[in-house]
Amino acid sequence: MSKSWQAWTNGILGIWLLIAAFLPLSPTGNMWDNLTVGVITGIAGFTMIKAKAWQGWTAGILGVWLIIAAFVPQLQAHVGNMWNGIIVGILLMIAGFGAFQGKTGER
Repeated sequence: MSKSWQAWTNGILGIWLLIAAFLPLSPTGNMWDNLTVGVITGIAGFTMIKAKAWQGWTAGILGVWLIIAAFVPQLQAHVGNMWNGIIVGILLMIAGFGAFQGKTGER
């Protein structure tokens, strides 16, 4: 079974995080967090098309990080940053960990 929807979702979310890093009113910490997570997620997502397990784990764990980081006051300039982290984090978790549904022992 193809994991293409998860790969494309993670890749597009990675691109969104790169864009969101440069939106106005983002503090420096949030910018670097979004850039770092965006690059890693984008690479993991677009290479997930080859059905490697590490990309799904990477995207899922980074989704968890974005949710945690949404509640770190030093990373947030306003409530929009918080909600962006929560929503994108949840979507990354679904697409990343969802890549493993029905697959056991696959590399």
